[in-house]
Amino acid sequence: MTDAQLTEARWTHVALPTGDLDAAIDFYTTMTPLTVVERFSDGAGRSAWLSNAGQVETPMVLVLVSFDAEQGGELGLLRPFAHLGIEVPTRDDVDVAADRARDAGCLHWEPRQMPGPVGYICALTDPDGNVVEFSHGQKVFTSVREKWG
Repeated sequence: MTDAQLTEARWTHVALPTGDLDAAIDFYTTMTPLTVVERFSDGAGRSAWLSNAGQVETPMVLVLVSFDAEQGGELGLLRPFAHLGIEVPTRDDVDVAADRARDAGCLHWEPRQMPGPVGYICALTDPDGNVVEFSHGQKVFTSVREKWG
């Protein structure tokens, strides 16, 4: 692979604070398709970048940050409706995500069919209280690719 250069402004990440970085990494790598790209540590705390494996063309990263000075502060900024969205190929994928979350005690919304453009959804709650939505039929991925692809 050649060194790709950034040639224009690009949306690259969303950063969320976490009270337990290891628990947050475990949640996102177990309950979602995200994998760890990088880990960092310095005098202020620790962080990790997570993304879809092989997402090279248009990298998008979830940055989880645990600042030592902020331990014990209020976390879980994405609630009750604000959320991270993950689009899946089938309705069954939504149901599987809900089943895993139900078993883990972190199901936020039961699977439900919503009017367009929302589609079939469920949501999970991460260890800090943030909401992660799984959707099928929302067509965010397809719509953006059709518009600019």
